[in-house]
Amino acid sequence: MSSDATITDSGHDETVAEYPPSQPVHEGGHGHAEPTDKQYIGIALLLAVLTAIEIASTEAGWFSGAPLVTILLSLMVVKFLLVVGFFMHLRFDSRLFTLVFYIGVVFAIGLYGVMLATFHFWTG
Repeated sequence: MSSDATITDSGHDETVAEYPPSQPVHEGGHGHAEPTDKQYIGIALLLAVLTAIEIASTEAGWFSGAPLVTILLSLMVVKFLLVVGFFMHLRFDSRLFTLVFYIGVVFAIGLYGVMLATFHFWTG
């Protein structure tokens, strides 16, 4: 008999789920290991460093034009993936939700590119 089984009045073993569960259980009945507090702090520090790089690259004038836009868009995607992957728990969720967010970031980058091109070509 396992440690989470109990004997009922009828004498049969019944499995009783642990409440609250120590790890979240998703469809299919499998759980996953959540990031630790230390990992969350590390991710937050990484996001802060990436944000500092974004600010420094625009304020210090290290890059301009297409290289600056490429760097900023790349940093934006990395930060987006970190936030939705860890803080929104998409790494541990259904692949459908992950796909929806990836489609959203591709759409956002495409829209930004179209708007950037529109303002570039239509200004005197």
